[in-house]
Amino acid sequence: MIPIEPVTLSFGAAILLGLSFGAGPCNVACLPYLTPVFLATDTNMRSSWRILLPFSLGRLCGYAALGAVAGWAGLLVQDWIGESWVRWVLGGVTMLLALGILLRSRSNKHAACHSMERSQPPEASLSVSRKNCPLMPTALFGLGAGMALNPCAPLTTIILASATTASAIAGLSLGFGFALGAIFIPTLVLATGVAHFSEQVRTHLKNWRSILEIVSVAMLFTLGLGTAMGWITL
Repeated sequence: MIPIEPVTLSFGAAILLGLSFGAGPCNVACLPYLTPVFLATDTNMRSSWRILLPFSLGRLCGYAALGAVAGWAGLLVQDWIGESWVRWVLGGVTMLLALGILLRSRSNKHAACHSMERSQPPEASLSVSRKNCPLMPTALFGLGAGMALNPCAPLTTIILASATTASAIAGLSLGFGFALGAIFIPTLVLATGVAHFSEQVRTHLKNWRSILEIVSVAMLFTLGLGTAMGWITL
């Protein structure tokens, strides 16, 4: 067995490592999973936080938990996150998110029909129905946490550095710092570029909104199934 050299990393270095990761491959990994969500929901640049907040919190908790476990248990966590159950978690929550969007869409349509029957503005009932779908933020949080469990070179460095500290608190700090850097640039890209693009698509295809929602849900469910089965890897 080849010995592994200890890795020392500061909190600031963990943030910079996360920034470098988030500026490149992280954006590419997030886009296929979140773009259908933006397309299927009435989300614009101002309301994009409804999607990005639970997703980003999931990633923050995921990376921080990995760092804490690595600091407490050592290098065993390196092999642990490489197991096939990780893709089942990510694929499962992706399919759950697709189901949440479908249920939300059906709830909105049902609320709109009742508003027309009662001669009330549809927007009033739609705003209420959006709040009554806790499955979506829960699935978004799980999606973020699941993406954090996927091994990559920068994350391996964080795990090794956390294990070197032999401290759960120090490992949590490194994981949290990495997460702060990793989510910063993708959040900007998603909140501006993707949210604006999705809003324009929905505006220009407003007569095809129902079909757009169905296609987005189908894409998301297929992506989740492919991830769970190992056909799609990050």
